[in-house]
This record gives sequence, C-alpha cells and structure tokens, in this order.
Amino acid sequence: MFRNFKNWVVAFCLTVGIASSGCQQVTSFTRPTVTPASLRDVPAQRLGFRFEPDILPLPDADSAGQSQPEKLTAIQADFDQHRGQDALERTVSSPDKQRVLAVYQSVADEKGEYRLDIYEASGKLIRKITPENLALVFPDSIVWSPDGSNFAFAGSRRQNSPANQEIIQEAPRPPDLDNENSAVNANTSNQNADVNSNSAPLSSPSPTVVPPTTVLTFRTEQIYLANREGGELKPLTQTDGLIYYYFTWSPDGTQLAALACKENEWQALQKRAEQKGEAFKPYGRPRILEKNGRERRLDDALTAVYPVWSPDSSKVATAFDKQVRIYDAIGNSPTAASIPLQVQLLIASKICDDRVAANQSCVNTASGETNTNSSANLPTTEPTTFVPIILLRWTEDKTLYLQTGFIKEFTQGEPVRGYLRWHRLSFSPQAVTLK
Repeated sequence: MFRNFKNWVVAFCLTVGIASSGCQQVTSFTRPTVTPASLRDVPAQRLGFRFEPDILPLPDADSAGQSQPEKLTAIQADFDQHRGQDALERTVSSPDKQRVLAVYQSVADEKGEYRLDIYEASGKLIRKITPENLALVFPDSIVWSPDGSNFAFAGSRRQNSPANQEIIQEAPRPPDLDNENSAVNANTSNQNADVNSNSAPLSSPSPTVVPPTTVLTFRTEQIYLANREGGELKPLTQTDGLIYYYFTWSPDGTQLAALACKENEWQALQKRAEQKGEAFKPYGRPRILEKNGRERRLDDALTAVYPVWSPDSSKVATAFDKQVRIYDAIGNSPTAASIPLQVQLLIASKICDDRVAANQSCVNTASGETNTNSSANLPTTEPTTFVPIILLRWTEDKTLYLQTGFIKEFTQGEPVRGYLRWHRLSFSPQAVTLK
C-alpha cells in the first residue's frame, strides 16, 4: 500500500515538472521587445526607414557644409606690404575666427601647387606651415575641425623639390634609429623642434617667420593634419598611389570621412572628360579616418557623391546612383546598410512627369509627398525625371535629405542642370528582442 502511494507521488511530481517546463518553452516565444531611444545605439543594419519624395520644405542651403572663398582684408594687406613675391589665393578662418589659414603661391611654384601659412585674425603671421618639400593641393578642400583644434588639407610632394627619401636622410637623427618608421618619427621630432625654435613671437614682423625644415611627403595627394597653431604637422594618410581629394570632419571632431581614388582611375577619368570637353569630376571610394591614422575603407564601389555625417557622429552616408548606403562609424563591430530606392524613385518620377505635363509642380502641396509604395504604379517607360542621386544632407539624426538631378559641366560654356528634386528618408530604430 505504501509502495503504491509512493509511486503515485513520484508520477505526480514528474507530471508537474513536465507541465511547468512546457510553460517555460511557450513563454520563450513571447519575449518582450524594446525600441532604442537614440539612433546612435542602433546599428546601421537595424535602421528602419520611410521614403518621402518631392518634399517641402527644402533643406537649409547652409547645411551642405561648403565653404565660400574669402580673402580677409588684414591678411591681404600683409601680403601687399611685406610679401610682394607671393600671391594670396584664399583665406580659411577657424570656427572661432581667431586663426586664419592663408593659401598662396610663390612666383616659382608650379601650377596647382600652393603654400599654407597661419595668421592671427588681426593680420599678423604666426607660422609658416608647409615646408619646401610639401605642396598644398586642392585648396578648396581645407577644413577646420568643429572645435577649431585641428585642420586638415591635401598635400603631395612638390615637383621641384628633391626626392622625399633624400630629404629625410639629410635630417639629423639619433644613431640608434635604423628602420624607416623610426627615421620618420625622428624627422617629425626635429621638424617640431625647428618650428618651435624658428617661430617668431606674435609681435615680430612677418619676414622673420620661416617654414619647417621637412615633413614626410608622397607622390600622390594625401591628407595632412596640424594643430590650431599650425604645429605638429603630419600626414594622416600614407598610401602612395591613392589620391585623397575630399574629406569632412565628424561633428564631434574625432574622425574624418573621405573619398579616395586610385591614381590610374583618376587619370582615366580625367582623359575621358578631356575627350568629351567636360569638366573633370572624380569618383572615389568612401572611407573613415581617425586622428591616430587608422583608416577603414567603407565600400569597394566608386561614387561621386560626397559622404555626410549623421549629426551624432555615429554614422556616415553616401549614395551610388539610386541607392543610399549607411555605415557605422563607431563600435567594435561596425555594420553597413543598403537602401535601394530604384522602385520608389521610378514611381515618384512618373508622378512628377505627369504633373509637369499638366503644368503643375512635382511637389504635392496638399500632403508634401506622393504614394510610391505600390509596385502596380510602375511606369512602362522610364520617366524623364528619373535621374541619379547627386547630393546628400543629414540635418537631423532621423532625417536624411537626398537630391536627384542631372548636372554636367563643360570646360567651355555654361553647365547644364535639370530635374533637380529633393526627397527625404526618415529613420526609425527597429525593435530589439530582450534576452
């Protein structure tokens, strides 16, 4: 009797255990989810988006981040009075307007090669930045960091200077430095020492300030970095054979997004443009550069669209024809996301063509957008306004503007522009399941 009762108790316990484990398995399929509060914490591949074509209002023109050429009167006066052999090309002011970079050419400089000095806003020369073996190129690409602590510019070996390796060998260095990297470090230290010893006080006249002795240079255009006073000059990139022609600071000033093109690709594109009588337009591969020199190439495809930063500095976006791509700029496991907009842009362009034919604006002023979600609206022929993405502006963390259009510039005559329209991507984080 007791044995039967004991067996019954064991059977009952087993039944309860199985039932409870079954309940646990069922509840595992209903785990709660959470939506991140900030897009900074959302990987690029986890972004949700909504496409809005032909939007109003248009993005602010100032958000393009393009600097206009300027020549400060005080700097120009110093060139006129003390520097008759130099021609001032442009000036670039720091964010706080206390430091000014002067881009100029000397009479013996080759075409397309410039020099760089740094001034006080009052017009007093602080320091010459570029040494004799380094030429500044692409003068319109000089950029200050948002906090004004650094600036970056593109430079290459000057054509009429001795070979870079010969210059380094001439520089004094300790006897225990045997390898190339040590030689470069010793050379940089000597450069900084020369700069500090030769820099005149701010009250000294301009002619007493001399340029640094030397810096590591390359055959193709690299990105150089210097501090607020023009010191600590160094090449941020060191890949001979690549041409870095565009770069922009992250809003927090810690990184640069850049475009770089292989030298042979650059030459092929240049030759093709000359044959067609068109203005040369480079195409490059996007990458992220840290201030310590670490570089990450983001994509293998070429694009002419300049990369843009998200306002929180966590992501970079660029475009390839009718596709937007977004890359993580922070984290140990960065991701990337592709947003194909071929169908959405095709439908929106068909609607735009119909409205233009009816003498109306492409923008639907009643709602500010058009419905492009139905594949049933696909046109049978390609609309006239169906053109690639040419410009991006990231104004808010959750809002990326993209402009489609057709622009062609020629070596002679006026450029041709047409079908310029603005669209918008609104981002949202996808919900994450809690573990």
